[in-house]
Amino acid sequence: MPRDLPNGGVGGESESPHRKLFVVVFTTPEGPLSETSTPRGRHGHTTGLSLNNDRLYKLTYSTEVFLDRGKGNLQDSVGYRISSSVDVVLLWRSPDGDDEQLVQIMIKDVKVENVNEQRGEKGIFKGKKPSQIIRKENLEALQRPMLLHLVHGKVKEFYSYQNEPVAIENLKRGLASLFQMQLSSGTTNEVDISGDCKVTYQAHQDKVIKIKALDSCKAERSGFTTLNPVLGVTSKATSVTTYKIEDSFVVAVLSEEIHALRLNFLQTIAGKILSKQKLELKTTEAGPRLMPGKRVAAVIKAVDSKYTAVPIVGQVFESECKGCPSLSEHWQSIRKHLQPDNLSKAEAVRSFLTFIKRLRTAKKEEILQILKAENKEVLPQLVDAVTSAQTPDSLDAILDFLDFKSDSSIILQERFLYACGFASHPDEELLRALISKFKGSFGSNDIRESVMIIIGALVRKLCQNEGCKLKGVVEAKKLILGGLEKAEKKEELMMYLLALKNARLPEGIPLLLKYAETGEGSVSHLATTTLQRYDAPFITDEVKKTMNRLYHQNHKVHEKTVRTTAAAIILNNNPSYMEVKNILLSIGELPKEMNKYMLSIVQDILRFEIPASKMVRRVLKEMFAHNYDRFSKSGSSSAYTGYIERSPHSASTYSLDILYSGSGILRRSNLNIFQYVRKNPLHSIQVVIEAQGLETLIAATPDEGEENLDSYAGLSALLFDVQLRPVTFFNGYTDLMSKMLSASSDPMSVVKGLILLIDHSQELQLQSGLKANMDVKGGLAIDISGSMEFSLWYRESKTRVQNRVTVVITGDITVDSSFVKAGLEIGVETEGGLEFISTVQFSQYPFLVCLQMDRDGVPYRQLETKYERLSTGRGYVSRKRKESLVAGSEFPLHQENSEMCKMVFSPQPDSSSSGWF
Repeated sequence: MPRDLPNGGVGGESESPHRKLFVVVFTTPEGPLSETSTPRGRHGHTTGLSLNNDRLYKLTYSTEVFLDRGKGNLQDSVGYRISSSVDVVLLWRSPDGDDEQLVQIMIKDVKVENVNEQRGEKGIFKGKKPSQIIRKENLEALQRPMLLHLVHGKVKEFYSYQNEPVAIENLKRGLASLFQMQLSSGTTNEVDISGDCKVTYQAHQDKVIKIKALDSCKAERSGFTTLNPVLGVTSKATSVTTYKIEDSFVVAVLSEEIHALRLNFLQTIAGKILSKQKLELKTTEAGPRLMPGKRVAAVIKAVDSKYTAVPIVGQVFESECKGCPSLSEHWQSIRKHLQPDNLSKAEAVRSFLTFIKRLRTAKKEEILQILKAENKEVLPQLVDAVTSAQTPDSLDAILDFLDFKSDSSIILQERFLYACGFASHPDEELLRALISKFKGSFGSNDIRESVMIIIGALVRKLCQNEGCKLKGVVEAKKLILGGLEKAEKKEELMMYLLALKNARLPEGIPLLLKYAETGEGSVSHLATTTLQRYDAPFITDEVKKTMNRLYHQNHKVHEKTVRTTAAAIILNNNPSYMEVKNILLSIGELPKEMNKYMLSIVQDILRFEIPASKMVRRVLKEMFAHNYDRFSKSGSSSAYTGYIERSPHSASTYSLDILYSGSGILRRSNLNIFQYVRKNPLHSIQVVIEAQGLETLIAATPDEGEENLDSYAGLSALLFDVQLRPVTFFNGYTDLMSKMLSASSDPMSVVKGLILLIDHSQELQLQSGLKANMDVKGGLAIDISGSMEFSLWYRESKTRVQNRVTVVITGDITVDSSFVKAGLEIGVETEGGLEFISTVQFSQYPFLVCLQMDRDGVPYRQLETKYERLSTGRGYVSRKRKESLVAGSEFPLHQENSEMCKMVFSPQPDSSSSGWF
């Protein structure tokens, strides 16, 4: 493909001198053309690749793909190579200039081979002809000529035959896209198989490099990801194509495309796709003469009227699944693993994840049929899976199945709502469906509350995904804020506050400040804990002024739980010198246990190097603030933060703070677990047990501001940034005595079920024409329960929080050509438990308190499967498995706790009496 050089260079006088070297794509048999030579039948000049007249160019072409875990050893990869000969001729050149050409490209002598030479006799292509691998009809379509209409070196149109298999046509598009280039440096947009992409050209003397910004490509591709960066993935894609030049001729095109993926918080879940293309000139010979004509359309019709213009952008296809089970058959094969007794096993979560994948291709009628046929033991797990599928069909099916007007299926309704709250990529339709349900009637008021709370969670997730202006979101905001303003009953007000705790709407802050300062105890406490969930930019000076008034009780007396939460908001949001000083000066003037609690909070800030620690240290330099009397207050309340795990890029922390009343009865325990990836946090778990008004049980005097509180104990849980509906142990003195006399200390379930926690799916169009998919899914079976026990006989109480979790994370990377598929599957499995026990002996003061936080021994399994498989069924599979046991441990708390536990559990004299109360 020689090039004319008018004015001594490409593009005329203004081009830099070395541009004149980029003159052709392929050489001619007569030898290299000089700078002044003009091939027969040509005039003017072009800005991209150009072919010579009446020549047939014979080239070799190969595309190969490698899949591995990103460790760089290609010998450990799976993949395949498709190679062929290619004939290229120039059919027509516009009589108006060189910048418009019609090129015919024909693929011949196709071969499919292993990329891993070590496969040997195990190679899946061994002894098979191309027609057997690709199939005869596909091979014929692949070898039919295609036409490329080039203008200024860029693809104007791509012509092929109608009804060719999409996957085969994509392979032809991948080859054709290599013929699109320009000879001068610069950045522009090009449309090729990858879509409409931003590309940058770098022109050198011996090569032209084209760098395609794959993240800029606009093409219709399905995909979604988990919004939280901790649970999300980091993906990176690069594409570099090099046009090699020797003696003023482009003699080869080399292209390399890489897609890499890694799970943010667990970097062993990682994979990479390496795709290569190579097009190389071998020889030229005499070819057909140029076709006459002024317009390209007439020329194409003359070549073959069956040619039709099709997009050069790669098209989506689904490989035929031979022998794949129906939805019902799939369900029957896994349902035994989802029996309640099996949910603590990894197989249950694995089955849950595979069934979600299958549900995403199912129709409403299929799903509804399975739901209606299932028994009550397995139905809750089925509801978890159907809701987690998050497709229009699965949503329609589950909404048709559940009857919110009935109180006979409360467990199923709650499992549906929790799965909605944990949805990885919720859409507006789901939010609209819940709003519609909320406006209807309910058989259970608890379910009505849960619907509103989960509406708040969906609003938050949609706003994080730039959906705050969607009509459904706007309606939900009005519903939450309007409910807060107009609520007359305490129960209604609490419900809307919990919804706002999930939604975290900035416009709700004035209402929260109002209820925090003027509401009764439980309302004020919920309003302040809701404010505590807001990000730092929303904790303005106005908010902190209100929190200071609450803590220092400037306007009215508040409960200890409200005051300590207000102090936490101040200390965690860039406190000023005077704010810290006033809090420190208040220690010593507070009720006994609150003194000890605030002292523990300050000490924890200093020990754990929380951001406020610098300001606290600065204030403590004053002797008036830092003195023995203030820092030697006795009591049993405490606060402690520690690391579960820590690495250079991530960390897991736990914090446990407990506040008691002056009489030794638990007022609040707060257990938190956070996961951090770099500076991104995920509030994994929060379990809060609250109790009040229990002093009458031991004839003790309530603390200031808490004299008239009703007897109450309950548990509130937050899971993966979603606040759930609180549960009540007892409410009122009569209920309390009933529970105690029943002598039952069975734990109360807070949340139980299967959760789809990580959900990333990417469909990739490789520029070679192959289709790739990168999926990462993480699921868990979780059971959080809590209990509160009293013994008036032994003057002892216990609170217990149990958290049982089974986790499975899978990564699945595939590259598919429709006739051969390569894949890499990686997985991690673990089962574990965490238990927190607080034991209080209040027969003396200061009363004895022992806090225990134990982690079970944890099995940890890593799995890897690599495979290559023909559509005819023949395949190669390699499996690896690694298993280890992480020993159980007791998490360290402060030294005082260790000493007190020795006293609480010191050997006791034998006693014939037993039992509680």
